[in-house]
Amino acid sequence: MEENISKIAIYPGTFDPITNGHVDVIERAADLFGKVYVVIAVNSQKSTLFSEEERLVMARESLKDLPNVEVITYQGLTVECAIELNAAAIVRGIRAISDYEYELQIALMNRKLAPNVHTVFLLPNEKYTYLNSSIIREIGRYDHDVSEFVPVFVAEKLKEKYGF
Repeated sequence: MEENISKIAIYPGTFDPITNGHVDVIERAADLFGKVYVVIAVNSQKSTLFSEEERLVMARESLKDLPNVEVITYQGLTVECAIELNAAAIVRGIRAISDYEYELQIALMNRKLAPNVHTVFLLPNEKYTYLNSSIIREIGRYDHDVSEFVPVFVAEKLKEKYGF
């Protein structure tokens, strides 16, 4: 049996910053798909701690050991990005029921807009179910060690950003 199917998937997000939970889901997706594009969303309505370029650098550094993963940025609808990249699937990480309810609405709209692009929900390792970028930013803001929750490079960038 093949290690993975030769289809393309995208994993979109803000990644402000990328966490070990994100990395875990991306590793799972990389096992399932021939190519995974990690798509850093560019949303002018959303205020981020890190710039688009900083998020791109952190994600690329964090995922450099996954040969079938490429990190890009995209401005526009996620489903349009999937169509442009000829992706068969949009991967979403689900940590809790609240995530599922929100993601289901988006998945159904994406299905309406692009019936051939499927949404695949992946569960992270249990140790990451409480983890999200907002929590990491808040912990980092007060100079607490976040190295257990994010790749080492990202922990360093958080310290730099907050001036510690």
